[in-house]
Amino acid sequence: MNSLDGIRVLDLSRVLAGPWCTQTLADLGADVIKIERPESGDDTRSWGPPFLKDPSGQDTRDAAYYLGTNRNKRSVTCDIATPQGQALIKQLVASCDVFIENFKVGDMARYGLDYASLSAIQPRLVYCSLTGFGQTGPYRERAGYDYAVQGMGGLMSITGERDDLGGGPQKVGVAVADLFTGMYASVAILAALRHAERTGVGQHIDMALLDTQVAMLANLGANYLVSGRQEGKVPGRAGNAHQNIVPYQVFEVAPTEQGAKDHLILAVGNDGQFAKFCAVAGMPELASDPRFAKNADRVRHRDVLVPLLEQVMRQRPKAQWLKALEDAKVPCGAINNLAEVFADPHVLERDMVTTWQHPVAGQVDLVSSPLKLSATPVRRDLPPPLLGQHTDEVLSQLLQLDAQQLADLRQQKVI
Repeated sequence: MNSLDGIRVLDLSRVLAGPWCTQTLADLGADVIKIERPESGDDTRSWGPPFLKDPSGQDTRDAAYYLGTNRNKRSVTCDIATPQGQALIKQLVASCDVFIENFKVGDMARYGLDYASLSAIQPRLVYCSLTGFGQTGPYRERAGYDYAVQGMGGLMSITGERDDLGGGPQKVGVAVADLFTGMYASVAILAALRHAERTGVGQHIDMALLDTQVAMLANLGANYLVSGRQEGKVPGRAGNAHQNIVPYQVFEVAPTEQGAKDHLILAVGNDGQFAKFCAVAGMPELASDPRFAKNADRVRHRDVLVPLLEQVMRQRPKAQWLKALEDAKVPCGAINNLAEVFADPHVLERDMVTTWQHPVAGQVDLVSSPLKLSATPVRRDLPPPLLGQHTDEVLSQLLQLDAQQLADLRQQKVI
């Protein structure tokens, strides 16, 4: 049994934000029907290399990017630009609880698949639109891309090395605006489903990448609103340092045996941990120095304290620091590359890599869902589907179309 057993999602989204949302719903047990364009499918199927390889070592048509966002779904091909395709979607909506799309504002209305049209068919329908800038506002008709939104939403102004050290704007290594929007959308959909369960009435959810990016500024957004406006200051880039906590950053340590530079993360979160760190570092006097005893003072005197710590951190290799700090219960960590991440014994023990049986490639390792529910664990039964793999299954099961009707639709290139 899964948490969302009995919930059916009609997923007209593609690329990342929408598929990330629906993959989460699918992991939790929802029947997610992924609607894709005939022949080409979701754009990310071609976003490689790397591509999934078949048992003979040849590239398949599906990129790793697609595989990472579409597990536990069923794929149906349908051309929604045709009247017949639109009719199929409307028929499917009658047996669905959730509809999700990430087309440009107005596209769904042009196809007759907007919230007003579909809620007339299914009043309980939870309809979620994901766009770059939302359904309202002066930017609503702009196409929205994660990279641009990271810039417009302030994230790149606070990400990267300090300008006085030669830094400049830097995006995050993964598409966090897309991913956060997908996660927020999952939460909103679950809340709307609860409302529909109580009232029998659905609603339209308007999710925007820019809204999400502004929201996820978190403490830095609050810092500016609380004090920045009055002081005329805005947060800048701090590299690997924390704006509100010191010492909470990357430090260079003694070089490796091969002579290469090495680093670790020191994440002192409170005054007690700072005192423990000072003892490990052989500098207990710093913990009682009035300039450094309290975190607020350490933040104010960051430019004095950090150079002192940089000198002492370079005196020992990473392994020695990590053991000593962990023994003293001072938060710290290595900086792993992806090979090290997926070989980490804790990551493996936490079951963060799952092996799937793919219909073309055989066994495929993918990153697991991080959701761990004791009574209703996530699903692991459907690998990312081939394009149109479930078209006949879904249309015959839900719409009772027979073989001849399916053949006719296929000949007309509707499916």
